[in-house]
Parts: sequence; structure tokens; C-alpha cells
Amino acid sequence: MATAAEQWVLVEMVQALYEAPAYHLILEGILILWIIRLLFSKTYKLQERSDLTVKEKEELIEEWQPEPLVPPVSKDHPALNYNIVSGPPSHKIVVNGKECINFASFNFLGLLDNTRVKEAALKSLKKYGVGTCGPRGFYGTFDVHLDLEDRLAKFMKTEEAIIYSYGFATIASAIPAYSKRGDIVFVDSAACFAIQKGLQASRSDIKLFNHNDMADLERLLKEQEIEDQKNPRKARVTRRFIVVEGLYMNTGTLCPLPELVKLKYKYKARIFLEESLSFGVLGEHGRGITEHFGINIDDIDLISANMENSLASIGGFCCGRSFVIDHQRLSGQGYCFSASLPPLLAAAAIEALNIMEENPAIFAVLKEKCKRIHKALQGISGLKVVGECISPAFHLQLEDSTGSREKDVRLLQEIINQCMDRSIALTQARYLEKEEKCLPPPSIRVVVTVEQTEEELEKAAAIIKEVAQSILL
Repeated sequence: MATAAEQWVLVEMVQALYEAPAYHLILEGILILWIIRLLFSKTYKLQERSDLTVKEKEELIEEWQPEPLVPPVSKDHPALNYNIVSGPPSHKIVVNGKECINFASFNFLGLLDNTRVKEAALKSLKKYGVGTCGPRGFYGTFDVHLDLEDRLAKFMKTEEAIIYSYGFATIASAIPAYSKRGDIVFVDSAACFAIQKGLQASRSDIKLFNHNDMADLERLLKEQEIEDQKNPRKARVTRRFIVVEGLYMNTGTLCPLPELVKLKYKYKARIFLEESLSFGVLGEHGRGITEHFGINIDDIDLISANMENSLASIGGFCCGRSFVIDHQRLSGQGYCFSASLPPLLAAAAIEALNIMEENPAIFAVLKEKCKRIHKALQGISGLKVVGECISPAFHLQLEDSTGSREKDVRLLQEIINQCMDRSIALTQARYLEKEEKCLPPPSIRVVVTVEQTEEELEKAAAIIKEVAQSILL
């Protein structure tokens, strides 16, 4: 009987084993293996550690050296040895006590020292005071801000515009306001640092394409299209952006906007266009690269530009459709958390717009002067001109690098110093070398304005040639 009972119990156990859920069996198996491992594993006795004496502790503390808070910087670094400007950096500029012709400041239309602009700013200063002491959402919105936004929207022929109090923060705030983690941004490798910071803040998936290489951009778009077909559910919630500059700060070249618009519609992407250099420069009325190429501005999802170049003020703006711009009023960090633009600078920008609208011929004058000096600087032994002939800001780079960036920088700085001794003010293009995604080669940046006379343009070109040949040959 006992044997039969035992057999019955065994049968029940086997039957229960078959009927038990799989996860239950797996869990029991893991527990059994873990118990076996604990039974047969070796045990180690922790070594007893004697406490340090007070003297030994003091010696260790005295020997310890913290890591430096910042890396060592040479006293010769350009950022620590800046030039000092006395007076307005307009047509003529006084640098370190010496008067020079200004080929360094982005005062393209010569409005920085314009009498009408200064009077408008002074009138606003007397009415509103110096600053605002608050963001736009906290008693920082003045009527002059709304007037400027309205004027910018009408000038650019868009539904709405929004202004920021700092030019760099404009595109750096606009990008992360729309592009989030999981979205995809196709960006030109020559994009300026403000765009790079905006992309970094967005935490999006960044795909760089070769500078102005539409074939390379289309290759990336096609690759993404194939990936989207593999995972259509994810593709439906993933937004795709193309971020470019109208006129590139780092290269002085135009973006091929007509081709970009075609790719936008072909691959269902959105275009963000940064126009800080092209606004107030390109186009019959200075509306930028869309007017230059005759592109419908509604084909561009967002346009941004600063007001620190052609308008000779401070801050920046974005313009586009109302529902796009209104979103920045809720999530544009530079708009929501920075004190708003001082009213006097908004008034100055409005008056600068008035002058631009009253005198559209000024843009043709600027274009001709750009072409003149661009042509005059061709054929310099050891230097090459980089940038479009209609760009008011272009670069002079070494034809052959020495193989050392530091040596290249020193050579170019020597050219700048000798030009300044002969009353021509130039500057090097500066970069945060360790943070740039694609670090451009060292260069001298030449800036053209409408105030420079033909004689001054020819004189500057001749001096640059002479100095470059004496140093580089």
C-alpha cells in the first residue's frame, strides 16, 4: 500500500510539473541553480584594514592636488589680447588709438552711425528708459516691440514675426522649440555655431551633409526614407528638418535654395533658413535669399535672422506662418526667459527698416562694391578668396597650409597687424575650436559696406596684396 501511495504521489508531481506555467518552471530552475552556485562557490575573508593615523591622513591631504577648473590658456591667446575700439565702429574706426578704414564690422548698410537711427533711439530712450528688466511674458512687452514685429512681418511678407533680445539666441532657441528627441535634422556641415548650439539643445538625431552638396543631402534623405519604410509606425511621429543658412557665415557662399525646396517636397521635410548675413543684403529689396532666387516665402517653414548686421541694432527675429511663430512664444527659451529687447534698440531697428524701404537702390550699391573688391583681391600669391562675389562678408585663406593651425593663425595675424599699421582694419574669423563640429580653416574675414568708397576699396585690396606677398613669399 505504501509503495502504491508513493507511486501515486510521484504521478501527481509529474502531472503538476506538466501543468505548471512555463514562467513558473523557469523561475524555479533559476532559483535552484542559484542555490547550487552559492553552496559550491568559494568564500573569501575580507582583509582587515588598519585605520590611518592622523599624521598619515594629514600627509595625504597635503599631497592631494585638485584637477584644474579650466585648461591652461596661453597669455598670447587672442581672446585675452583684444583690440580696443574708441567711438562708433562705422566707416572709419579707431582701434587702439589709430584711425582705420573699417573692413571688420558687419555694418553692411552703414546704418550704425546714421543720424535718423540715432534720433529714433534717443527719442525712445527718453520715453521708455534704458532697458526692460523683464521677459516678454512678465511686463517686458512694450508697444514698440509689437510695432517692430509687425513691421518685420510686413517687410518679409509673412504672417507673423517674433523678436529676440540676442541674435545668437534666436536660431539657437528656435530649433529646439520644434525639433525634439527622436526627430531628424539634416544640416549643412558649414552651419554656424548658433545653429550647432540649437541642434545640441534639441537632442535630435543630427545628420550632416557636405557643404552645399545637394547630391549628398538627397543620399541621406533616401537612406532615411528606406529606414522609415522598415518602421512606418515610428516614421509617422518622426519629424524631419533641413537646416541651412542663406549666406554662410563660415564660407561666404549662397545655399542652393531652389534645389532645397524641391528636396523638401520630394522627401516631406521642413526647411529652417538662417538669414543673418543675407537679410538686408540679397534681393532687390533686401528681403534675403528667397527674394534673390524668387522663391515663394511660404515654401520656407521658418526664417530667422539677427538684427545686428544690416539693421545695425541688437537681437534677432523669426518669421513665418502665425501658428509656427506663436509656438515660439510658448517654448522659445531665449524669448521666454531673457529680458526683452531694450525699446531704444527696437525703435532703432524700425527706423533702419524705414530707410531700407525708402532706398532700395542701396542693395544694388552694396552688391557692386562687393564685386569690385572681390575682383581686386584675386591673384594674391599665397592667399585665396573664399566666398561669393556678391557676399559682403568673405574670407581670405592660405593657399597652402603650413601643416600647423597655430602657425597658419600667426601668419594671418601678421598680415592683419601690418594692414592695421597702414590704416586698414581687418580681423580673423574666430571659432571655439574644441566645440565646432566641422572646424573651418583659419582665415581673414573681409567685410564690405556701402560707406566704403571705390578708392578705399582699391586701396585696401592693394595694401592686402602687398602685405600678403611680403609675408608669404
